[in-house]
Amino acid sequence: MESIPSRNDPYAALRHPEFRHYIITRFAIVFALNMQSTLVGWKIYELTRDPLSLGLIGLAELIPALSLALPAGHYVDGHEKRNMLLRCEYIYAACGLSYVVFTSGFALHHLSLALITGIIYLTTFAGGVVRAFNGPTSFSLMSLVVPRELYPNATTWSSSAWQSGAVLGPLTGGLLYAWTGTTFSFGTVVLFHLLAMISLAFIRPKPVFYKKQGEKVWASLTEGIRFVFRTREVLGALSLDMFAVLFGGAVALLPVYADKILHVGAEGLGALRAAPAVGSCVTLLLLAFIPLNRKAGLKLLGAVFGFGLSILVFGLSRSFLLSLGALFLSGVCDGVSVVIRNTILQLKTPDEMRGRVSAVHSMFVGSSNEFGSFESGVTARWMGTVPAVVFGGCMTLVVVLAMYFVSPSLRKLQLK
Repeated sequence: MESIPSRNDPYAALRHPEFRHYIITRFAIVFALNMQSTLVGWKIYELTRDPLSLGLIGLAELIPALSLALPAGHYVDGHEKRNMLLRCEYIYAACGLSYVVFTSGFALHHLSLALITGIIYLTTFAGGVVRAFNGPTSFSLMSLVVPRELYPNATTWSSSAWQSGAVLGPLTGGLLYAWTGTTFSFGTVVLFHLLAMISLAFIRPKPVFYKKQGEKVWASLTEGIRFVFRTREVLGALSLDMFAVLFGGAVALLPVYADKILHVGAEGLGALRAAPAVGSCVTLLLLAFIPLNRKAGLKLLGAVFGFGLSILVFGLSRSFLLSLGALFLSGVCDGVSVVIRNTILQLKTPDEMRGRVSAVHSMFVGSSNEFGSFESGVTARWMGTVPAVVFGGCMTLVVVLAMYFVSPSLRKLQLK
C-alpha cells in the first residue's frame, strides 16, 4: 500500500501522481482563460474605445455563470468529475477557435464592427456557461486525487498553479498581441486547452458519492446554500471576499489605465494584468512552507484590508512602476485570502456536496469578479476612471471594518 506523506511535508500533495496531473491541468486552463481575458478586453476596447464595453464583457460572462451556478453544482455532484472537466475543455477550445476566426484580419476587413463585437460578446457568454460547470468540477476533482489529511497542502499548491497561470497568461497575452497580432495569440490559447485535455487523460475516472435516491431537484439545488448559511466560518469568509472583489475590481479598467493614464500600450497591459498574480504566486509558494492555521480569521481580515489599500494606491498612481507595485501587493494580500478561504471550503464540505457548495462559492466570489467588472465600467462612465477605482478601494476598506465588528466568529476563526 502506498504510504501517505506527512502533512508537515510541504511537497506532500505533489508526491501523488494524479495530483501532479491535476496541477498541470489547472495551470493550463487558468493560463488559457487569463490570456484570453486579456486579449478579449484589449480587443473589445480597441474596437469600441468605450470603458463601458469592458464592463459589458464582464456582464456577458456573469449572466450565465450566475444563473446556472446552482443547477451546475447539482449536475456535477451526480456525475463523474474527470470526464466532466474534459467536456468543459472541449467547449473552451471551441470558444478559443471562435476568437481566432472572428478577430482575424480577414474578419475585420469583411465583417461589420457590430457583427464582430456581437460575436465576441456571444462567445464570452458561451464561456460563462462552461464556467458554471468548470469551477465546481475542478473543485470536486481535487478532493478525489489527494488524501483528505493533505487538503490544506493540496489547496496551497492548487492555488499556486491557479496564480501561476494568472501571472503568465496575461503577460504572455499582452506580449504576443504586441509582437504577433490577434490570430497567433488566440491560437496559443487553444493550444493550452489541448494541453489540459492531454493531462486530464492521465487521471482515472472517479467515483460519484452523491446518489440522488429520489431527492427533489429543488431541495438538492438549495442544499448548498443552506450548508453555507449554516456554516458561519464559510459564510463570513465568502461574504468578505465577495464584497472586496465587487468593489475592488480595478482589473476591468486596466486597458483604460494602460492606454490613457499610464500610456504603456498592450505590453504594459500584460504586465499590469500579471502583477497581482505575481504577488499571489510568490505568496502562495511561501505559504506552502508557512501555514496559516493560527488566527486565520484576523489574517483574512488583514489581508483583505491590505487589498483595499493597494487598490486605492493604484487608483491614484500616475507612475507605471508604482502602479505595478500596488497591484503586486494586492496580489500578495489576495494570496493569503485565497488559501484561507479555499482551505475552509475543502475542510468543511462533505464529499457528496462539493459540487453544490462550490457552485455557491462561485455565486459569492467568482461571479462577483464579473459583476465587479460591470460595476467598474458603469462607475467609470459615471465618475471617471480614476474616481471609480478610488471609490472601489475605499468601499473595500469600509467592508472589512464592518465585518470586523459584526462577525466575531470570523475574527476568532482557526484552521485545524
